Amino acid sequence: MDYTYNTVMTCSSQILFHIEDDVVTDIQFIGGCNGNLKAIAKLVDGWTVDKIEEYLKGNTCGYKPTSCADQLAIAVRKAYDELHAA
Repeated sequence: MDYTYNTVMTCSSQILFHIEDDVVTDIQFIGGCNGNLKAIAKLVDGWTVDKIEEYLKGNTCGYKPTSCADQLAIAVRKAYDELHAA
């Protein structure tokens, strides 16, 4: 399933990705710190939802209570839950 998540309180505005069972691929951030977000997307490509949460959930950016990485962890969990609720 292709999924689009609208971020909250980050420089990026959206995160696009594909989720199959619990594996996340094809991650793309819209906006934000281009180089850093491309690197995150490459590093976690093919990871499970649990692993992304383990490494990225709770990561903050400056004074903000969240970050693009944290938003990715939130997004993949939400997509996984929606996919398995049906």
